[in-house]
Amino acid sequence: MTQKHCILIGAPVDCGKRRQGCLMGPDAYRTAGIAEAITKLGHTVEDVGNLAPADVTVAAPKNPLVHKLAENVGWTQTLMAAAQEAAPRGMPIFLGGDHALAAGTVAGMAAHAQKLGRPFFALWLDAHSDIHTPDTSDSGNLHGTPVGYVTGRDGFDAFPPLPAKVETQNICMIGLRSVDEAEHAVLAGGDVELVDMRRIDEEGISTPLKAFLERVAAVDGMLHVSLDVDFLDPSVAPAVGTTVPGGATVREGHLVMEILSDSELVTSLDLVELNPFLDDRGTTANLMVDLTASLLGRRVFDRPTRDKK
Repeated sequence: MTQKHCILIGAPVDCGKRRQGCLMGPDAYRTAGIAEAITKLGHTVEDVGNLAPADVTVAAPKNPLVHKLAENVGWTQTLMAAAQEAAPRGMPIFLGGDHALAAGTVAGMAAHAQKLGRPFFALWLDAHSDIHTPDTSDSGNLHGTPVGYVTGRDGFDAFPPLPAKVETQNICMIGLRSVDEAEHAVLAGGDVELVDMRRIDEEGISTPLKAFLERVAAVDGMLHVSLDVDFLDPSVAPAVGTTVPGGATVREGHLVMEILSDSELVTSLDLVELNPFLDDRGTTANLMVDLTASLLGRRVFDRPTRDKK
């Protein structure tokens, strides 16, 4: 695999939902050895540490259920800028933090692609579609809204103006199994590529993924991957507050990452929703690090066996 300069950006975002713990995610990835796993593959690593949200003031949301709007907007502003600063220097890897962070990371990477004159694509590995708006969310948890924001849906007046809108036909969601009625109504009439677990059971996970990657490659696109812990089945990745049974297996997760590695199309990565407070002796953090290593070139023949003592 082509050598990369990987830039680790800590995003301890914990305001996208009410259940706390994701702010510990970035340091859990570091403890699990993410930098060491990457350098062992021949890549270089730069760790910029943990960022903080911009201090912003916003008007009260129309939806009274919305949780910590100002803090979410501040994180979006910070991470949008961080993505655009880091992307020209290497491959940003955003260590989350809950999925609200993707409003900033995806918007920032889309802006970077626009500056280069290249199409931008996003692969959403998640049990949820996250295409709500602050107005449509019946929980008020903004980790369910980043796709809505980056695709230019109404209701994000408090957020920074989008420097580059992400086209819905350039988004592929794999692993879906918890999509509520309001989101379903939006997706059913749109052109986001939807791959739910039934489709995976019937076709396998590689067929739709490879078809999507062929589209990206055909136009020399830049690909952002947003990997949510709940893409995986909770039996193998328990450290997430939004567990949904029936997710991807360890084998399916590694297959996705190895196919992405083979494609050499990935230009940025989110690792989100890791809540170490809910983990079992680092099981989930270790698995997410292993998946990152697979994305960056590790293969089954050189994957280490972890000490079980």
